[in-house]
This record gives sequence, C-alpha cells and structure tokens, in this order.
Amino acid sequence: MPKQFYTERDIEDLAARGVFTLTVCDDVVLTELAFEKAERLGVKLVQTHPQPPAAPVRPYLSQPVTPTAAQIGSTAAPSLKDDEALRQRIRSAVKAKLGNEIDSPLLESIITRVLDNIGAK
Repeated sequence: MPKQFYTERDIEDLAARGVFTLTVCDDVVLTELAFEKAERLGVKLVQTHPQPPAAPVRPYLSQPVTPTAAQIGSTAAPSLKDDEALRQRIRSAVKAKLGNEIDSPLLESIITRVLDNIGAK
C-alpha cells in the first residue's frame, strides 16, 4: 500500500472541514510543519508514539543500561588508574578521527555520560 503524505496545508483543510482526528500509522507520513499545525489547530493525531515525525528514536540516550548478574560478577570495579586509562584511550581515538578541532569540555562530558551509562565509573 502506498504511503499517504500530509502537509501543513492538508491539516488546515482537514480542520476547515471539521475533521479533528487523524490516525497516523506506518502508511501515513506527516511533515514536521503538518505535525506542528495539527497541534495548533487541535487536530488529534492518533498514533502509537507521540513523537514528531522527524524526531529520531535514540533509546541509548534515554534508557539506562542495567548490567546483568553475570556482567556484575565477572568484572571487578575498575580502579581510578584503569578509568583514566580508558578515558585517555577514548580521547586519543576521537582526536585521531576528528583532529584537534574538538571542544574538550564537551568531549569530557560525552565520555563521562557514556561511561556512567554503561556502568564503568
């Protein structure tokens, strides 16, 4: 079945005709402006998830990682020396890939966030 695309103008037309519910499924695509217009005009979008159409799904940023019992038992707590060595290896790899044109405080923040998320503190 072909996909049906809705633009901002399509949402305006629906609201003008008195249609204030639109079912959004895999075969229905809304532009970002159509999504925003639907919110402003009160057109209810019935969908499985309330994300804008262009929003990427990044569960690795929002869902914490919980290590399994096997992972907890098999790894000893890293020492401060091991942690700093890992951080330095990550810094070196990023600099090798991107060069020195990186924001060091941002890189440190990202490294800390990732290591905290995977349980390497």
